Amino acid sequence: MSKKMTLIQRVLIIKLRHHGDTLLITPVINTLKANYPNVEVDVLINKETAPMIENFSAIENIFSLDKAWKKEGKLARFRHEWRLVNQLRHRQYDVVINLADQWNSALITRFTGAKVRIGYDIYKRQSPVWKKCFSDLIPLGSVDHRHIVEQNLALLQPLSLQQIDTQVSMTYSHQDKQAVVEKLKAYGVLTPYIVIQPTSRWFFKCWDEHKWSELIDTLQQQGHQIVLTSGPDSREKEMVDTIIQGCKTNDSVSLSGQLSLPQLGALIDNAELFIGVDSVPMHMASALKTPLVALFGPSKLFHWSPWQHIGEVLWAGNYGELPDPDDVHTNTQTRYLSLIPVKDVLDAVRRQLK
Repeated sequence: MSKKMTLIQRVLIIKLRHHGDTLLITPVINTLKANYPNVEVDVLINKETAPMIENFSAIENIFSLDKAWKKEGKLARFRHEWRLVNQLRHRQYDVVINLADQWNSALITRFTGAKVRIGYDIYKRQSPVWKKCFSDLIPLGSVDHRHIVEQNLALLQPLSLQQIDTQVSMTYSHQDKQAVVEKLKAYGVLTPYIVIQPTSRWFFKCWDEHKWSELIDTLQQQGHQIVLTSGPDSREKEMVDTIIQGCKTNDSVSLSGQLSLPQLGALIDNAELFIGVDSVPMHMASALKTPLVALFGPSKLFHWSPWQHIGEVLWAGNYGELPDPDDVHTNTQTRYLSLIPVKDVLDAVRRQLK
């Protein structure tokens, strides 16, 4: 398909990846709505990532795959997935945009029955079966070294849209904001604050605990209120505890593991600064236009740097040699960010707080 469609009523977007990936599909949704204000946009995502977009009013329906289905046995899983496919077919989509590279996403795309089914032409997916799942394939190699947001938007090319909206949308409810306000009040946080999220699900993306402690001590001595956050994983909460125990001062507040993702968005949105590593809260801060200082290690910056951010990114590769991102084992305990000195982080923070 090469010419612009004159009428699009329903679109399905598929992205079966992680939380950050889910947030970064929102420019695709914003672009569709900019060109077709009345279009109904549904999404199919992994169930655990739904909080990233559950408050986004531009989405009509959120469908999800639940990883827990695998634990119920093959027959039960098949029944769940068959029911899901029937729900999607019932929606009678005009267009399906598959932003994923998994086989199940391709087969679901095909079974929706949509006339226009767009996906990536990927070197590892050269099977005739993959190709038959789509009406239009965009060569991934043409955008392989572009940001994930740009890769996602590239799949809209067959629609020949006039307007492209590159804004990432992080949304939360009024109730989320009120919950955060109440938590902060309980800790006596009434002044401007800095949010620090030092953790990631992968510890190779993390800075040293003692460096975080030194950074926090200095900022608190300068009169800044620090609010620490993390995911609910026990290892992340233990890391935050270790950082707090390493501080000479005792004025920081920990909301580690206490916030939902939309609540974390509300917290970051009202902060004067966000400091963190390569993880989803960094992308949230970027989307919310909260000034940030982000620490990066052996990740593909061209893919995963904070999109259209206000602030600074400190890359460990500027201080020493890093392995190729494709050679890094995600379960390694190596702290590649150790190369980044505290002084440079403090200098970046000071520049953002001017």
